[in-house]
Amino acid sequence: MKCTFLGTGTSMGVPVAGGFGRELLNSDPRNQRYRCSAWVRTDKASVLIDAGPEFRLQSIRSDIDHIDLVLITHEHMDHMAGIDDLRAYNYKQQGSIPLFSSRNGLRSIRSRFDYLFGKNKYPGSTSIELNEVTKPFSFNDIKITPLPYNHGDIEVTGFRLNDFSYMTDVKSIPDSTKSLVSGSKVLVLSGLRWGPKHPTHLTIPEAVEVAEELKIPMTYLIHMNSYVDHESSNKKLPPHVQLAFDQLEITI
Repeated sequence: MKCTFLGTGTSMGVPVAGGFGRELLNSDPRNQRYRCSAWVRTDKASVLIDAGPEFRLQSIRSDIDHIDLVLITHEHMDHMAGIDDLRAYNYKQQGSIPLFSSRNGLRSIRSRFDYLFGKNKYPGSTSIELNEVTKPFSFNDIKITPLPYNHGDIEVTGFRLNDFSYMTDVKSIPDSTKSLVSGSKVLVLSGLRWGPKHPTHLTIPEAVEVAEELKIPMTYLIHMNSYVDHESSNKKLPPHVQLAFDQLEITI
């Protein structure tokens, strides 16, 4: 199994619109962060986790030529605004794409992209098959386990794909979900900033505490803001917890 990090930035991206905050970071290209998304593939499956505002650009620069399945973690626009651009894959693959999310995630998709569904579906628009994810399921050679946790008052659904667990926009994780993550070889976990504490996100030190508790061999942090410098941050982190960066490819 391979994973490419398509984006590793916070909800506003890094730098934000207008280039504001660019002066806070050096010219290291790893400090340029699109909105969070990941592309996972095996011998038999190509899976997209979240489709944010830059999905079109992400798909081009990572040469994504096929998508079998889409997993959406939650209803915030930085995780689903790119759904409309999936239509190019409908045309190429000549079929709809199954999409799995929580009940709230699906409700938001139906509301925001109402022109994709029903008798008034717009001709040529994205075709997706919506599925509520409530329990583990298998897709080709991947076992997919939903990982529910909290993002402030919002419930987010992360996903474990075989031995790879992906959890973005994390504030707190129930023990029941921690047990589902246990035994993973790689964990992806959000870490917004070094400080101060945030009401709906883990800080980097808090994310490190979670990684240490779960004892996963390797943890990659995502969803960093404009105050987090890649190289200097990684030097402060333990070797088994490191910042991911856009287009980083790992093998699990």
